[in-house]
Amino acid sequence: MEPRVRRTGRWWPWQSAHALLLFPVALIVVITVVDLRTPNDIHLGPALVIAPALTPSFAGPRTTAGVGALAVVAQIFIGIHHGGIGTTNHIVQIITLSVLVVLTIVYSALRERRQAQLAQVRTVAEAAQHVLMWPLPEQIGTLRIASLYLAAEDEAQIGGDLYATTLSDGAVRVLIGDVRGKGLPAIGEAALLLGAFRESAHRHIPLADLATALDQSITRYAAELESPEEEGERFATALLVEIPDSDPVTRMTSCGHPPPLLLSPGHVVTVPSLHPSPPLGVHSGTDHTLDVFSFEPGDTLLLYTDGVVEARDERGRFYPLADRVARWTDDSPEALMHHLRRDLLAHAGGRLGDDAALIALHRTPTERRRHHVRADTIRQG
Repeated sequence: MEPRVRRTGRWWPWQSAHALLLFPVALIVVITVVDLRTPNDIHLGPALVIAPALTPSFAGPRTTAGVGALAVVAQIFIGIHHGGIGTTNHIVQIITLSVLVVLTIVYSALRERRQAQLAQVRTVAEAAQHVLMWPLPEQIGTLRIASLYLAAEDEAQIGGDLYATTLSDGAVRVLIGDVRGKGLPAIGEAALLLGAFRESAHRHIPLADLATALDQSITRYAAELESPEEEGERFATALLVEIPDSDPVTRMTSCGHPPPLLLSPGHVVTVPSLHPSPPLGVHSGTDHTLDVFSFEPGDTLLLYTDGVVEARDERGRFYPLADRVARWTDDSPEALMHHLRRDLLAHAGGRLGDDAALIALHRTPTERRRHHVRADTIRQG
């Protein structure tokens, strides 16, 4: 596989594989010329192996074989010039170089095969992500939406974190959740929860009843699939959000999930007071609490999973999400996600220990009269 780098619609010659190929070829020519001009007791021919050894870093096995063959020919030419290739020294050098070239070609072929396998894994992971978690719309109802998903599993695009949105009866309903575990083993439970949400969220049932329906789905799934050793280990945290188009409020039901952050213009960040119930699948039949608070036009509601706030830096410190987002309360949802991605990965040293998902819901101003609803909490059930 020979990668190419493109900039502003043109191929820069010094960054293409063909340009990079000039380096090992030039190296062979230089080593050969210098060796021919040095005394017979100085042997630079063994350095020719450097050229085929460098080639797999940017080219495939065929190109590596071509460079290797050129290096062997150069070694033979050097031997002829220094008294003939029949001498023991030159024969050993030619055989040794040939063996090393063959090993380099084998390495290049294995490397190319590995790259093809990784490309296939990425393709499958991307397909799974689009099947399980449909891309969120940029605009739904009175909301502008942006999302970010960072999977901890190597080469994966999806893990145990999940989110989904739907429009039902003049209100936007949002689910963000986190099933136990990470990576590919958690995808099955994530798919179940997403399917149950999409099936039930369109029904005109209260948000607390929707949480009960999801709880029952997870409980049935655990009862059918978990082994005695895994009893009680299959569960998921979830936050259900309902945002009416006509009222500047947000209704929420938390099932063991971290509370969201409310970002208001002027670098104001508040944490709504929630009364969470246990995670889904832990205690079937639990009453779920409905919390209601103000969500005015111009505000942004930031939903996230615990993989964000539990990301640690090199000194073991957790990521201070509330402090960091205070810088970007006036930014658009897309810009907010861009800042958070860069800042979170920098904090964690470029690699997260757990899957992380974030959703930014920005309430756009409307011409409707604003009803001033205080951030009081209503408990039901």
